[in-house]
Amino acid sequence: MAKRKMILDLDTGIDDAMAIAYAVGAPDVDLIGIISSYGNVLMPKAADNSLRILELLGATDVPVFLGEPHSSTTEHFEVMAISEQIHGANGIGDVDLPEPQRQVESQSGVDFLIDAVHQYGNDLTLVPTGPLTNLAAALKKAPDIATTIGNVTLMGGALTVPGNVSHFAEANINQDAEAANAVFTSNLPLTMVGLDVTLRTLLTKTETQQWRDLKTTAGAKFADIVDYYIGAYEITSPHLHGCALHDPLAVGVALDPSFVSTIDLNMFVQAEDVDYGRTIGDPARLNDPTNVKVAVNVERQRYLQTFMTYLTTLFKQH
Repeated sequence: MAKRKMILDLDTGIDDAMAIAYAVGAPDVDLIGIISSYGNVLMPKAADNSLRILELLGATDVPVFLGEPHSSTTEHFEVMAISEQIHGANGIGDVDLPEPQRQVESQSGVDFLIDAVHQYGNDLTLVPTGPLTNLAAALKKAPDIATTIGNVTLMGGALTVPGNVSHFAEANINQDAEAANAVFTSNLPLTMVGLDVTLRTLLTKTETQQWRDLKTTAGAKFADIVDYYIGAYEITSPHLHGCALHDPLAVGVALDPSFVSTIDLNMFVQAEDVDYGRTIGDPARLNDPTNVKVAVNVERQRYLQTFMTYLTTLFKQH
């Protein structure tokens, strides 16, 4: 089986940790690197969390790079209180994982992305599950990557449901709507995996108990991490009866687009006023050829089954 080259761009909190596990556990992925972003935690902490999770999973050959530390329009970034409530102060459910044995790479995440697109072209998939600041910076520096990369499948946005940080805006897009707009209005081949589908894809303590029952370090640690997340959802979104698999769903869709049904729609991101961060159809380009596929429905049972197969098989070994 030919393995797909993949880069993850993560603000490593709990669902990002599950996204890493999905990419490491999927048999058809060559995870060539992780770029760090800000959001659930500060950018250097996201990198540190990624290194710890990779070590826990025995994937110490995957390099981790530092991305942009704040949005394209600000000078600094502070973690929102709600992020700490959902992901814990350390971003991974306040679960203690060993100090990583490796360092982050010296090359910047933006340059790594540009070089990887030039090297692998159509064979490369990028999965950003945080703000789109790193991707927008790469586009600005090397505009040719838009038409060279195979696919970008992002977790972010909301088209048919309300946002989760305002009536309109989803958190990742809201962190840097200007960067998101640059990405959405570029020629990049985009698939948007937003709240429309991620809120339908849920994990419960039934599944985390299956990881505990493996009696492995990775199984126990991931169960602890995700149980924290489920507990946070019981407070913030009790109607869901589980935690949403936001980021790992994007990895799943990047590998198997048939998990979701999509509509083709040219979009833009509102970057001012009360609907800052809104992802919506662009009236000026409604009849133009489209570059964005928006996921609006998901085969949640088939996805969940695949998710559990990949992660449980991986956790058994570590």
